[in-house]
Amino acid sequence: MLLLALATVPAQAQQVIVRPDSAEALALRRHPRLRQSAQEIEEQRALKRGSFSLRNPDFLFSAPTGERWAPGVVQTIDFPTVYRQQARNAQAGITLAERGLDVNRATVRRDVRLAYLALQVAEAQVRQLTYQDSLYRALQVATDRLFKAGEVTSLQRISTEAEARQVANQLAQAVVDRRSAQRRLGLLLGLPEADLTTGTDLRRTGQELARVGTELLAGLPAQDSTALAQSPTLAYYAQNVGLSQSGISLVRARRTPALTVGYQNQAFADSPIKYRLQFGVSVPLYFWTYRSQLQAATARTKAAQAQAQVQQLELGTQYQQALADTRKFAASLTYFEQTGLPQATAIISQSQRLFRAGEISYLVFIQSLNQAFDIQNNYLATIRDYRQAITELNYLRGQ
Repeated sequence: MLLLALATVPAQAQQVIVRPDSAEALALRRHPRLRQSAQEIEEQRALKRGSFSLRNPDFLFSAPTGERWAPGVVQTIDFPTVYRQQARNAQAGITLAERGLDVNRATVRRDVRLAYLALQVAEAQVRQLTYQDSLYRALQVATDRLFKAGEVTSLQRISTEAEARQVANQLAQAVVDRRSAQRRLGLLLGLPEADLTTGTDLRRTGQELARVGTELLAGLPAQDSTALAQSPTLAYYAQNVGLSQSGISLVRARRTPALTVGYQNQAFADSPIKYRLQFGVSVPLYFWTYRSQLQAATARTKAAQAQAQVQQLELGTQYQQALADTRKFAASLTYFEQTGLPQATAIISQSQRLFRAGEISYLVFIQSLNQAFDIQNNYLATIRDYRQAITELNYLRGQ
């Protein structure tokens, strides 16, 4: 439906409302990272189909009597355990590629969620600064009128103009940031030139965010290992260890003797038996070659195990940081919802009323407005940081 809307609306009038679920679904269908993972899986499946790979046959011509050349062929066949282990190793490679697809899928989901959040924040900042800009413009007009009437000083007039210009500059920057956020999200969705919008005011999602965060924190397990049990990253590195261990088994299987079979024409044309057969055994005599290969495979396995432990440690550290951030911003959001925002609204309305009535000075009025707007901006920053922390927690948990 999103693609159909883009195809039917003129380019200069395109504005598409994107929902979080539809954005994730579209990115999962079109992101090149996932196409790359799909091709890697196909590569490993193709390699598995060739796991029963015979050595190239040897075509021979010999002259046992010195009178004529006799053609023949010799084929070397590995021990059956070699082919079986090659198939297992190929299957481990397929599983590793599938785990890589899971990691990339989780990464794309996280990137889309963060890009969507960035667009929501940019839109909310534009709304906030638009309101501030209109308020300061009205204040500037009123100050100019009062200055002409001799009721305010030149310093107050210049200060008001400076505040208004500063807010206007911030608004212009916010509009640029919003376009940048639209493009980042559009690149993930394969729609870089579309005029995307979330269609929601991030400042009005505080209560829903608080509920989601509370439920998430209440359902988290106490142990990090349990919380990260479904992590696709840990599953990938664990499978990498399995692939390395399969490589050890493959090297050991190749140390077994191989069977050599062949046939060749008889030396004399009038021989009663037209062909003579030959059988032999290929002996792994050069043991140092297999020993070095086994040592390399063992070292590779230990390196993979160490890498998995490093990832476990890093993800555990990231999980603890995300958990601490989530709890911290949950408390901050509660403050803003219960105290900060009502106070900011009251400060703006009362300071306007008192200034019009001449009960507070111009300086107090400006300070009150700036204090209220700082509270509102900090509230928006808290929602952004809270959502980022929850997104990181879900990513680490494989959600």
